[in-house]
Amino acid sequence: TKAAGVPMIVAINKMDKPEADPDKIRTRLLEHEVIVEKMSGDVQDVEISALKKQGLDELLDAIALQAELLELKARPDRPAEATVIEAQLDKGRGPVATVLVTRGTLKRGDSFVVGTQSGRVRAVVDFLGKQIKEAGPSMPVEVLGLGGVPKAGDQLTVVENEQRAREVAEYRQEKATESRTALAPTSFDTMFTNLQSNVIEWPVVVKADVQGSVEAINTALHNLSNDEIKVRVLHAGAGAITESDVSLAAASNAPIIGFNVRPNAKARQLIARDKVRMMYYDVIYHVTEEVAKEMAGELGPERIETVVGRAHVKEVFRSGKKDKAAGLLVEEGVIRKGLFARLTREDVIVSATTIASLRRFKDDVDEVRTGLECGVVLEDTNDIKPGDQLEVFEVELRERTL
Repeated sequence: TKAAGVPMIVAINKMDKPEADPDKIRTRLLEHEVIVEKMSGDVQDVEISALKKQGLDELLDAIALQAELLELKARPDRPAEATVIEAQLDKGRGPVATVLVTRGTLKRGDSFVVGTQSGRVRAVVDFLGKQIKEAGPSMPVEVLGLGGVPKAGDQLTVVENEQRAREVAEYRQEKATESRTALAPTSFDTMFTNLQSNVIEWPVVVKADVQGSVEAINTALHNLSNDEIKVRVLHAGAGAITESDVSLAAASNAPIIGFNVRPNAKARQLIARDKVRMMYYDVIYHVTEEVAKEMAGELGPERIETVVGRAHVKEVFRSGKKDKAAGLLVEEGVIRKGLFARLTREDVIVSATTIASLRRFKDDVDEVRTGLECGVVLEDTNDIKPGDQLEVFEVELRERTL
């Protein structure tokens, strides 16, 4: 904040604790050339307790005073601009961004560009969780209707129509892909660099459902690095696995780690074409455990997943006292009883399960093929909604070779 020349207000938290020492904090701030008003400086500081909700009124007063001193003004009668504070891929609502409107008024139905994504505002939700029609300058709101998950700090800009939004987003995606691919080392480049430095690099692309998971996985992977081998994260972001992620991984001969997310339809085609290795997880410990084994060369059997069928959930109904059954339309391949399955919603994995029961009309069957409808009961899974996707796959444990 100081380096960027942005005014700041220091909130000293946890003042409800007996050992709280705000003067010690103020002294430590001096080491970073931050001088608060109580130390004869010009930076406001407020003692608060978020847990006990103490000092919050004083903090709001300090913010209002700072805004008044800066003479912050914005025109509400213009197309909106906003800054992304955080974003995630919500399994119920799809991509969701929390933004702060900086100019204009953001309205339901607006077409916009944010980072390399485009969209149309499907809903605007205020800090109380209530849907509103529009949000003016300085309002923090959640925005639904994005085409993907943007990054914190990205600028959201309203444009004249959806076509223009898509054109701008596609142009930005092309430039981002070119830039990332250019920065990604080729196999020869990597080999030459490694010969010079004697350090082996393990390249990887990381995608997860929320930004917090992305950061946690990034940190965990970098902590595995040592003097002989290090992890090189080519790209990390929140959201479904996209074509640009696959292109980057293919150019660097790198695997893609998908944490609670799956590739979109176009990305799946590229994965098959370029034979990009996919690594899916839902527990961070399992990520680091397997990556560490690969880096150390202590490899167990490789888990090979072969997708044999995909289906669309058309309806959900009761099956017995506790279970739910899903009425499916098989869109691709075959659905077989007893196979492993993943239930996804908005490209986010809702459940990793197995096909416990498979019926066509009233008959128990072993398999159902493309174009036919059937009913399934999924093992230990009741969170099923119409519109969900079911992916069925076989698993083979194969000895790895180096």
